[in-house]
Amino acid sequence: MDPEMQIVAAELDFSHQFGRTSADTCGRSLYELLHPSAPSVLHRHFTRLSEGRSNRFAERMVGLGNGGRVFSGGLTGIAVQNTTGQLAGIVVQVRPDAEAGGRDAGDVIGDPRERLLSKLDARVLEGIAAGASTMQLAAVLYLSRQGVEYHVGLMLRKLKVPNRAALVARAHSMGMLTVGQWPPRVLPEYIR
Repeated sequence: MDPEMQIVAAELDFSHQFGRTSADTCGRSLYELLHPSAPSVLHRHFTRLSEGRSNRFAERMVGLGNGGRVFSGGLTGIAVQNTTGQLAGIVVQVRPDAEAGGRDAGDVIGDPRERLLSKLDARVLEGIAAGASTMQLAAVLYLSRQGVEYHVGLMLRKLKVPNRAALVARAHSMGMLTVGQWPPRVLPEYIR
């Protein structure tokens, strides 16, 4: 990438992870290839690189592939300096958690429609992420305690996690929750 965050060259493997060709990838902002929650986290890292306060970073990211497919992985940014010590560009490496096209044991969702939550499920998830108890959620959402537990149980099974803390962690890693906002909100593209 150039210092303005535009992709100037892309290897075939890098582009393929995002369901694009190298030619289609070049000229785009890196943020166009990533989930909308990514810029707030990555911007700080890229700013540190451009200001010379660090020479590399590694961060978790959520990428956007073909047909709305979402994948998680690691993103590494490495500053490249010219002979005068100025930032000439940034090398970006992306390593998906699972091979493209394959599914591993951690994969939960294949069809993008399956990953959508009902409005009520989204509100329950937001409450859990904010630390609300079952009783607090029941009062706010006009449900019984059992109704709240029913929706929590559905999401635990759907996301294949054992408890509420893991539910929030999985939802966050999938990019379902906003980053850098309190209280957390489920992003609209995950709500039917």
